[in-house]
Formats: sequence, C-alpha cells, structure tokens
Amino acid sequence: MRWRYAILGGTAVAGAATAVHDLVQKKHAILRNFPVIGHGRFLVEKVGPELRQYIVTSNDEERPFSRDQRRWVYASSKLENNYVGFGTDNDVERVEGYPIVKHRTFTGPGAATMPHAQEEVAVPCAKVMGAPRGRTHAFRPGSVVNISGMSFGSLSGKAIESLNKGAALAGCLQNTGEGALSPHHRHGGDVVFQIGTSYFGCRDEHGRFDMARLVELVQSAPVRAIEVKLSQGAKPGLGGMLPGEKVSREIAEIRGIPEGVDCASPSRHAVFGDVDSMLDFVESVAQATGLPVGIKSAVGNLTMWDELTEAMTAGGRGVDFVNIDGGEGGTGAAPMIFADSVAYPFRIGFAEVYRRFAEAGLSDDVVFVGAGKLGVPENAVVAFALGVDMVNVGREAMLAIGCIQAQKCHTDHCPVGIATQNPRYTRGLDVGLKSVRAANYVRSLRRDLLKVSEAVGVVHPGLIAPRDIDLLDGTRTATALGLTYGYDPSWPRLGPPLATEIEAIMVAQDGTRPGVADPSTGHRGVAASGR
Repeated sequence: MRWRYAILGGTAVAGAATAVHDLVQKKHAILRNFPVIGHGRFLVEKVGPELRQYIVTSNDEERPFSRDQRRWVYASSKLENNYVGFGTDNDVERVEGYPIVKHRTFTGPGAATMPHAQEEVAVPCAKVMGAPRGRTHAFRPGSVVNISGMSFGSLSGKAIESLNKGAALAGCLQNTGEGALSPHHRHGGDVVFQIGTSYFGCRDEHGRFDMARLVELVQSAPVRAIEVKLSQGAKPGLGGMLPGEKVSREIAEIRGIPEGVDCASPSRHAVFGDVDSMLDFVESVAQATGLPVGIKSAVGNLTMWDELTEAMTAGGRGVDFVNIDGGEGGTGAAPMIFADSVAYPFRIGFAEVYRRFAEAGLSDDVVFVGAGKLGVPENAVVAFALGVDMVNVGREAMLAIGCIQAQKCHTDHCPVGIATQNPRYTRGLDVGLKSVRAANYVRSLRRDLLKVSEAVGVVHPGLIAPRDIDLLDGTRTATALGLTYGYDPSWPRLGPPLATEIEAIMVAQDGTRPGVADPSTGHRGVAASGR
C-alpha cells in the first residue's frame, strides 16, 4: 500500500513543480494560462501527423502519397496481394483531370495476351541511349523503370546499398544523385553517375570540375551513362542541401567537405553558363568517357528549351537523354516555397519540353526520362502516353525498402534508417531483405505497365499514345490527353523503325506464341548493335 502512496505523492510533487514552472516561464503563453494541461496541446501537435496518417484521413487524402498508393507499393515489394476489391474508392465523379485509360476490345498488331504473372518479362527501353549520336558505349537500358537520383548523404549507406542490390536483381539502373559515387553504390547494380553543381566525385582540391577524375571514376565502376543535373523538381533553382547533422565523416571524405557542417551546393554550374557552352561540355564529357550524356531539369522558364532544340536541330552537338523532374518531386531538405510552388508539375513541364523536341523532329533521337511521383502505375501510364521512354522512381523506391512517410528526412531522425546517418536508426535496416523488396517493387510496376499496354492493344508501354488516355472533368466531359497538352495528332509515338524494333523484342518474349524463342536481354541492357 505504501508504494501506492509514494507514487501518488511523487506525481503530485511533479505536477506541482510543473505548474510552478509553467506559471513563471515566459516562452509559451498557453502554459502560463493553462499550466500542466497545456502540455497536452503540444503532445497532440507532436503526434498529430501520425494520428492523421493512421487514424483520421481516408485512403486518398494523404500527401505526397496516399494510403492506397503506399499500400500498393508495400504489397508489391513483399509480393503480397496488391489487388483491390469492391471497386475504386477514388472520387471519380468529382475530380478534375482524372486519367482514364481507354482499353481496346480487340488487340492491336502484335499485342500480347500473356497471363497475369509477368514479373520476369524484360521491359527494356524502346530506344538505344546514345546511338543517334554515335556514343562509343551506347546501350539499350534493360528496364523502363529505374531508380532516381538519391545521394549517399541524403540516404544512409544501408539504404543506398539496398537500392543498388535491388537494381541488380531487377535489372534496372540506379542514379547516384549529386553526392558522388560511394562504396555503397558498388554492389552489382548498374549506375547513372550524376554531375551536380558541386562536382562531387569529379572535382579537384579547389572544388572545380576535373575531367581526369571523372574518367577515372567511371572506369572504376559500372557507370552506364552520365547525367548533368541542372535542377530538380523539389528545389528548382537551388543547389543540393545536406544538413550538417547528416554530414558524417564518411560523407565528408567522399565529397571533400567539412564534417558536421551544412553542405549547400551552388544553384548554377560553373563550367557552363548558357546552352552553347552546356552542349560543348556535354560533348567533351561524352568524348572523354564514351558514355551517353544527358541532362536533368525541372521546368520553369522555357527559353532554355527553345535554345536547346534550336541548337540540336543545327546538328553537331546534342544531349542523349532528357530527364524531366516534376515540381511535385521529393527531396531530403528544401525551403517550403520551393517544394510547394517553384517549377511546373510533371505533366505540364514534360509536355512543354516534349512538344519542342517533337516539333523540331528530334523526339526519336533523345531518350526521355520522367520523374515526380511516377512510381505509381496510373501516373506512370500517363507519363508514357505523354512521351517518356523511362520513368525514375525515388520516394516510391524508398517506400519499397521500408519508408513510412514520416517526413523527417531533413532532421536526421528517419525512424526506419533510410534518410538518416544516425546509427541508432540505420541498425534496423536489413540490406538483404530490403534489396529483394526493392527489386520486387520494380518488377511489379513493370508488370502493371505491361498489362496496361496489353489492355490498349500494344506490346510495350513506350507505344502507349496520347490517344489512349482521356482526362475527366468529373462525370461531365472527357478531354483527350493530347488535346489538353497541345500535341499534334500527326506526331508518331515512336518512329516506325523504333516501333518495329521494340515490337520484335517484346513479341520474342511472349511464351504464348508458338515456336518463338525467349532471348535474354541481360541486366546490363541490350547492346547498341541490336539496333
């Protein structure tokens, strides 16, 4: 009985002490006016996001990814049942811009009729990256779904390793992000090396770009292409930002920066300052490395894109791929105004860029990559219809390896060990398990893209055209996707040679066709000679 009185007495003393402290402190008016019980308000505020995420909100209310979208990624990564029952719970009747895929009753030329389980069917890119410009190491990417640029630093070493091993298992590419190529990127997966404005991994002692170091780096790792990052969707017009809490000794050594100090990259490149000098830089990198070289950018002012297509039309110089990142893209840390309101959302930004290349007759010569919430099947289908040849998945790949959308990426307190360098959290991330889940997710998304392609009567998602998608205005009207974004109906989704080639590649894998062999494209992609 005495222990009960002791507990009650201790509680009373603690409550009294708290009340006295609250009454005399001047930092919080609510505590001065409501001592003790005022702390409940701060507690509810602190756990509010978790309460809304798991209890309050409906399946489609949360952002950036709804509960339904996260559930699909989680189930796919674990190879659990990712189907739904009882019909859609999306508000189709009142949503503006809701995409509808227009299936065909009868198959189109060469369309497959394969069974539902298609995780192992290879879905390579419909174009050979670097072939139009004669790059020495041009290749056909082996997957239309690849892992987006996420730096070691923004993500933990275990997370990067999980994604790299997952990329190897799924036969897709992993983009390094601007934080350099770390030892965690060297576990069997092919990579796209990203050159950011700080030139991490390819700069000299003074922070200036060093071509010799770039050549040495790409020769030491399975680098298949080089991406020059102009900007990214979540913080366009700003350089990368890595809070000092995340700058560990290992990261500092890899990047050549001080440990524990905020790492803010410049907002613009120092080695070029306009389209003309940018193309000179692209060509010099391609010549020195032999690799395809492209650019990544969010879309705002369109003058640069006008100048780029004009310069490429003149011949002689050009980019091998264009990666358009939507303004809804993710990041580890960014000012709210940039994350919320700078740069066009993907559909508008990509359409503006693609139209310029199509009007100039250049669309078949460039591999178009899209990013910004495109790791969800319906968003990816619309992106392919608009003209992308591949999609990059970032946050969705993080979800596949255990992200719970805690949105603490900028604090170094990611509770699942993905967006943090804190050993307290990273110890919980099992690389062997998570790499398999990353691969399962990529395969599942490819499978769904292939099944939707089949529904509209084509053999490959790169053949899904604007005419195959309508955008709804509630239950009142449906507007063709191409009409909405100003596409000319005469533009072919792919030129006849490219369409014929990818149809042949896909048909050869269709086991339902008697007497057809089953060639393997291999995880490193199909060589350019296949074109």
